[in-house]
Amino acid sequence: MGTAQQHDRRTAGKRLLSLFSAAAVTFAASVAFVTGAAPAAADPIEQCTPTVGAIVAVDFGPFGGGVVRGCDTTPTTGYELLRDGGFTTEGTQHDGPGFICRIGNDAFNSGTRYPTPAKEACVLTPQADAYWSYWIASPGQASWSYSPLGAMDRKPKAGDVDAWVFGATDVGGTNGRPTFTPDDVRAKGGTPDPSETPTDGPSVPVGKIDVPAAARWVTQQLHDGSHVVDKGSETPNYFLTTEAAYALAAAGGRSPVLDKVVARLASGATEYAYAAGPKEAPDANAAARLALVAEITEGDPRNFGGHDLLGDLEKNVCASGPAPGCTAKGDFAGVSYGDGQALAVLALLRGGVVPPADTVTRLTQLVCEDGSVTSILISPGENCDGDPMTTGLVALVLDEAGGHNATVAKSVAYLKKAQLRSGAFPAYNGSTTGSVPNTAYAAQALRALGQVRAADTAVWWLSREQLAEGGFGFDEGAEEGGLYATAPAVLAGSNTNLVTLTTKVPEPTEPPTTPPTTTPTTRPTPPPAGDGPDLKKGVAYLTSPANLHQGRYYTAGGPTGRADFGLTLDGAFALAATGHDNDALRTIVDFLDRGGKDGEARTVHDWTNVGSAHAMGGSMGKAALLAQVVERDPRDFGGKDLIAGLADAVCTAKSAAPDRSCADQGAYSYAMSVFGQSLGVIAQVRARETKAAEAPIGYLADLQHPSSGAWPSLVPPTGDADVDSTAMAAMALDLVPGDAHAAAVDKALAWIASKQLKDGGFPGAAGNSVNSAALAVQGLSLDAEKYGKQIAKARKFLASQQNTDGGFNVAKEGQRGSDLRASTQAVGGSTGISFGMLTRSLDGTTPNPLPSSSPTPVNVTPGDSTGGGGIVNTDGPSGGGGSLASTGGQALGFAGAAAALVLAGWGAVVAARHRRTTTGGDL
Repeated sequence: MGTAQQHDRRTAGKRLLSLFSAAAVTFAASVAFVTGAAPAAADPIEQCTPTVGAIVAVDFGPFGGGVVRGCDTTPTTGYELLRDGGFTTEGTQHDGPGFICRIGNDAFNSGTRYPTPAKEACVLTPQADAYWSYWIASPGQASWSYSPLGAMDRKPKAGDVDAWVFGATDVGGTNGRPTFTPDDVRAKGGTPDPSETPTDGPSVPVGKIDVPAAARWVTQQLHDGSHVVDKGSETPNYFLTTEAAYALAAAGGRSPVLDKVVARLASGATEYAYAAGPKEAPDANAAARLALVAEITEGDPRNFGGHDLLGDLEKNVCASGPAPGCTAKGDFAGVSYGDGQALAVLALLRGGVVPPADTVTRLTQLVCEDGSVTSILISPGENCDGDPMTTGLVALVLDEAGGHNATVAKSVAYLKKAQLRSGAFPAYNGSTTGSVPNTAYAAQALRALGQVRAADTAVWWLSREQLAEGGFGFDEGAEEGGLYATAPAVLAGSNTNLVTLTTKVPEPTEPPTTPPTTTPTTRPTPPPAGDGPDLKKGVAYLTSPANLHQGRYYTAGGPTGRADFGLTLDGAFALAATGHDNDALRTIVDFLDRGGKDGEARTVHDWTNVGSAHAMGGSMGKAALLAQVVERDPRDFGGKDLIAGLADAVCTAKSAAPDRSCADQGAYSYAMSVFGQSLGVIAQVRARETKAAEAPIGYLADLQHPSSGAWPSLVPPTGDADVDSTAMAAMALDLVPGDAHAAAVDKALAWIASKQLKDGGFPGAAGNSVNSAALAVQGLSLDAEKYGKQIAKARKFLASQQNTDGGFNVAKEGQRGSDLRASTQAVGGSTGISFGMLTRSLDGTTPNPLPSSSPTPVNVTPGDSTGGGGIVNTDGPSGGGGSLASTGGQALGFAGAAAALVLAGWGAVVAARHRRTTTGGDL
């Protein structure tokens, strides 16, 4: 693969919001604010309770002050919580009101905003070691989590607490945490009213799941009565087939149907678990699942499909990490999720093998401070935020392993606290909506660990969610069944779990009164054809009047109509990739090319800074690339020569501190991410300026990890490895003439493919990330023949994250709802067209007319508040919890601002976990 394949394809970052990362779900969406505006009138702190409103705390400690907190009884976004909590904010000249550069409050030093101009000019995005980071905690959560969303996209729930801390954080979120705990600032000091938080499960009656009906539904999902296939495919989905086997075993024990499923899994063991080859390490998650199938059905896991599954698991445990395929010592090689690690440990335990001690230790390292267990196989000490499903499974496995009573008890306490009044368990901390898989796994663990009442109430809730045909959907109120939801519900309804499940019939103590039943073998109806996202619906979402301001640009939030030019370019690339609304694309391009001005009279070149002392290499590259894609002249786009600007922006040496314009020789000025560097390279090469781009190409190539083939997110590099940046760098180097970088591209694609998760997604800063999956599709499509299966799985994952309005979630985990940045990347990325090859003629198109009317910006004039040092309440020393300062707040009503701010520029880079920006930045 590589450059030689470019001619065969014929189809043609992440915006690091400056400095740090090239983007990330986190990075991307920082708090938007009204520059220089004062806070809204403060609500009394005592009006916030564990069930009403949310608290925000800002630590002015680095500036000689204390912690000041505020209350908003009706927060709609984290931004409004900050603003309505009584705090003033100020952004950067380049990024505008989308990046919090300064925060002030009258409770400290007469409202002076910090850092002061003497410390930070707030012209460009602040230094990576000196910025306001954003932290969150849900009710009952004992420690802070770095927010996976920006403040304008996060929607706080009752009892939540937010914190803003000035300083530095690392890529994993392990440094720079608040020095105070969530309970220190939580409403009522973090002690909920006992009447509001049940301690032994909700007070609801016990119900029963119709297990036989669920088993019939599972059987109907089997293709040829032996395996599961995805819609529109004939290839077995072995993962879901193992789920079907577990469900059938729990529902009816041994049966002809189950025997046929087990036989099909055995015949496909090589394809499923040993796809990399017989001499390579198996897919540990797949090997563990197959081993459990054998153990549950009285088979031999040491000779299943011709493989010694247990022996191969034992032999492939990471001796150290991080390393390729290993996050840390004790990982089963290639495992990315906590459940895969747990299942591998369990498979060994059930097979009579003592698991290597480090593999069990790794499970304990996934347990967060509040007792929850994170689904991602994080590095030890990395930011930890768990969920009920993973917690339930890991608690069961640790209990079976023995010697971890305190840890298991801690997880049980978390589960009891996380259970909703309905009896359900949410999919993630802070959610108030029940999740079937999470509730089912939690119920299994609670019953096995002695919490019968809590388990019964969870099963009662599950019984209400069972669909008429017998299956279960994923979320509360779902109308379509799914195997991954139904299988654990069947186990919960059968009072069993993966630790104890078996088809072995115990010797009866008295004659049976009824004959055993078996599951009917009804042949399923073939699923409808089709896979991947609905791109027409996605384009309709991107071009809807509610999102695309006057049909010309996306806004950065706030009342002034300020454009987010980076996001606008992202949308244009998505439209160009699909071709589904070329008139809308033409309208955006004309606006940018003809010097169109936003609500603050800014043009696109107020964002690129071309021709100025702060020219942004990534931003210029991105704008030039759009001109090239639509066959406009990048040497005269918006009245500026962007190609000449890029040539002038090539650094001849690393700049000396405090000047941060040049990361190193060959970098572009103010291009602080691999994304920005890659965009500049693509633009120069497409302009036939390969000679002028030699130094930037060389610098980009040198950033590749020599062993893994991955690229980091930041420039200069910090040692991380990132799917998004690796895909972008591969696209850039694949465009360079000749074969000098072909091997590097091949190695990068192999690394990307190795990071694919079991559901087809890819890990990113926000978890199982839409951005990362979309960029992975584009990268892997450079060699579509080799990576066709991975691309198909990723596109199906993207389809699963598309909402009814056509937009996409930020990630599989966390807050639900369509996000503009994630949607631009998902729509464009799912086409598989490389940015190096993307082109779209605008011949025959007509720009859309300007709407006859549009909302008039509303100026906000906040009021004042008072307070003092230490930990103060700006509305007075009384109320709330802890001895912390606070301010109050009322909603400003920036309802339309949230949609524009989650992922900066082109997707999300891992490093961006620690920055919150919404506009501007390096690309």
